[in-house]
Amino acid sequence: MKVLFLKDVGGVGQAGTIKNVADGYAMNFLIARGLAVQATPEKIAAHEAAAKRAGETHAKEQAELAKAVQALEGSRIEMRVRATEKGGLFKSITASDIRKSLKASIPEDAIQLGKPIKEVGEHSVKIKTAGVSAEIIVAIKAA
Repeated sequence: MKVLFLKDVGGVGQAGTIKNVADGYAMNFLIARGLAVQATPEKIAAHEAAAKRAGETHAKEQAELAKAVQALEGSRIEMRVRATEKGGLFKSITASDIRKSLKASIPEDAIQLGKPIKEVGEHSVKIKTAGVSAEIIVAIKAA
Protein backbone atom coordinates (compact mmCIF):
# COMPACT_ATOMS: atom_id res chain seq x y z
CA MET A 1 0.00 0.00 0.00
CA LYS A 2 1.29 3.47 -0.85
CA VAL A 3 1.28 5.85 2.11
CA LEU A 4 2.07 9.53 2.53
CA PHE A 5 4.02 10.10 5.74
CA LEU A 6 2.69 12.89 7.96
CA LYS A 7 5.47 12.54 10.54
CA ASP A 8 8.98 11.09 10.55
CA VAL A 9 9.08 7.37 11.27
CA GLY A 10 12.56 6.12 12.15
CA GLY A 11 13.97 3.70 9.60
CA VAL A 12 10.87 3.85 7.42
CA GLY A 13 10.25 7.32 6.00
CA GLN A 14 10.28 11.04 6.60
CA ALA A 15 7.37 13.44 6.69
CA GLY A 16 6.18 14.35 3.21
CA THR A 17 7.53 11.27 1.46
CA ILE A 18 5.48 8.63 -0.32
CA LYS A 19 6.50 5.03 0.15
CA ASN A 20 5.15 1.56 -0.52
CA VAL A 21 4.77 -0.42 2.74
CA ALA A 22 3.06 -3.65 3.74
CA ASP A 23 -0.74 -3.37 4.02
CA GLY A 24 -0.88 -4.60 7.62
CA TYR A 25 1.90 -2.28 8.74
CA ALA A 26 0.18 0.66 7.07
CA MET A 27 -3.31 -0.05 8.44
CA ASN A 28 -2.42 -1.30 11.94
CA PHE A 29 0.50 0.96 12.78
CA LEU A 30 1.08 3.97 10.53
CA ILE A 31 -2.50 5.04 9.79
CA ALA A 32 -3.83 3.98 13.22
CA ARG A 33 -1.28 6.19 15.00
CA GLY A 34 -1.70 9.14 12.62
CA LEU A 35 1.82 8.83 11.23
CA ALA A 36 0.68 8.40 7.63
CA VAL A 37 -2.36 8.41 5.34
CA GLN A 38 -3.14 6.34 2.31
CA ALA A 39 -1.60 8.04 -0.73
CA THR A 40 -4.57 8.89 -2.93
CA PRO A 41 -4.12 11.21 -5.93
CA GLU A 42 -6.10 13.95 -4.13
CA LYS A 43 -3.97 13.79 -0.99
CA ILE A 44 -0.77 13.74 -3.02
CA ALA A 45 -1.89 16.82 -4.99
CA ALA A 46 -2.92 18.64 -1.81
CA HIS A 47 0.43 17.83 -0.20
CA GLU A 48 2.38 19.07 -3.24
CA ALA A 49 0.33 22.29 -3.33
CA ALA A 50 0.99 22.90 0.37
CA ALA A 51 4.71 22.26 -0.13
CA LYS A 52 4.77 24.70 -3.05
CA ARG A 53 3.03 27.40 -0.96
CA ALA A 54 5.50 26.82 1.88
CA GLY A 55 8.42 27.18 -0.54
CA GLU A 56 7.03 30.43 -1.93
CA THR A 57 6.47 31.80 1.58
CA HIS A 58 10.03 30.86 2.57
CA ALA A 59 11.45 32.58 -0.53
CA LYS A 60 9.44 35.73 0.23
CA GLU A 61 10.64 35.77 3.85
CA GLN A 62 14.26 35.36 2.70
CA ALA A 63 13.90 38.28 0.28
CA GLU A 64 12.47 40.49 3.05
CA LEU A 65 15.28 39.44 5.39
CA ALA A 66 17.90 40.25 2.74
CA LYS A 67 16.34 43.69 2.26
CA ALA A 68 16.39 44.32 6.02
CA VAL A 69 20.06 43.32 6.28
CA GLN A 70 21.01 45.59 3.37
CA ALA A 71 19.21 48.48 5.05
CA LEU A 72 21.40 48.02 8.13
CA GLU A 73 24.68 48.45 6.19
CA GLY A 74 26.82 51.12 7.83
CA SER A 75 24.33 51.89 10.59
CA ARG A 76 25.38 52.64 14.13
CA ILE A 77 23.62 51.62 17.32
CA GLU A 78 24.38 52.85 20.81
CA MET A 79 24.04 50.82 23.94
CA ARG A 80 24.40 52.15 27.46
CA VAL A 81 25.47 49.59 30.05
CA ARG A 82 27.01 49.62 33.50
CA ALA A 83 30.80 49.71 33.34
CA THR A 84 33.79 50.00 35.63
CA GLU A 85 35.99 53.09 35.78
CA LYS A 86 38.53 51.35 33.53
CA GLY A 87 35.93 50.64 30.84
CA GLY A 88 35.19 46.98 31.56
CA LEU A 89 31.55 45.94 31.48
CA PHE A 90 29.73 44.25 34.33
CA LYS A 91 27.73 42.27 31.77
CA SER A 92 29.10 41.20 28.40
CA ILE A 93 27.16 42.18 25.27
CA THR A 94 26.08 39.17 23.20
CA ALA A 95 24.39 38.70 19.83
CA SER A 96 21.07 38.49 21.67
CA ASP A 97 21.59 41.95 23.20
CA ILE A 98 22.52 43.43 19.82
CA ARG A 99 19.46 41.83 18.21
CA LYS A 100 17.20 43.44 20.81
CA SER A 101 18.74 46.86 20.10
CA LEU A 102 18.21 46.60 16.35
CA LYS A 103 14.92 47.89 15.00
CA ALA A 104 14.83 45.23 12.24
CA SER A 105 13.81 41.65 12.92
CA ILE A 106 17.07 39.84 12.28
CA PRO A 107 17.61 36.27 13.54
CA GLU A 108 20.15 35.99 16.33
CA ASP A 109 22.31 33.48 14.46
CA ALA A 110 22.79 36.02 11.62
CA ILE A 111 24.76 38.31 13.94
CA GLN A 112 28.36 37.14 13.70
CA LEU A 113 30.03 38.13 16.91
CA GLY A 114 33.29 36.26 17.45
CA LYS A 115 33.20 36.69 21.21
CA PRO A 116 31.00 38.75 23.52
CA ILE A 117 31.85 42.44 23.86
CA LYS A 118 33.31 43.13 27.31
CA GLU A 119 34.54 46.72 27.12
CA VAL A 120 33.37 50.24 26.36
CA GLY A 121 34.04 51.60 22.87
CA GLU A 122 33.02 51.13 19.24
CA HIS A 123 32.93 47.62 17.87
CA SER A 124 32.33 46.44 14.33
CA VAL A 125 29.78 43.64 14.02
CA LYS A 126 28.99 41.69 10.87
CA ILE A 127 25.47 40.54 10.03
CA LYS A 128 25.24 37.80 7.41
CA THR A 129 22.14 36.00 6.22
CA ALA A 130 20.33 34.97 3.04
CA GLY A 131 23.44 35.54 0.92
CA VAL A 132 23.64 39.18 2.05
CA SER A 133 25.99 40.69 4.59
CA ALA A 134 26.23 44.07 6.31
CA GLU A 135 28.54 45.61 8.82
CA ILE A 136 27.29 47.79 11.65
CA ILE A 137 29.00 49.73 14.41
CA VAL A 138 27.96 49.00 17.98
CA ALA A 139 28.94 51.84 20.31
CA ILE A 140 29.08 50.77 23.94
CA LYS A 141 28.93 53.64 26.44
CA ALA A 142 29.07 53.57 30.22
CA ALA A 143 25.80 54.29 31.97
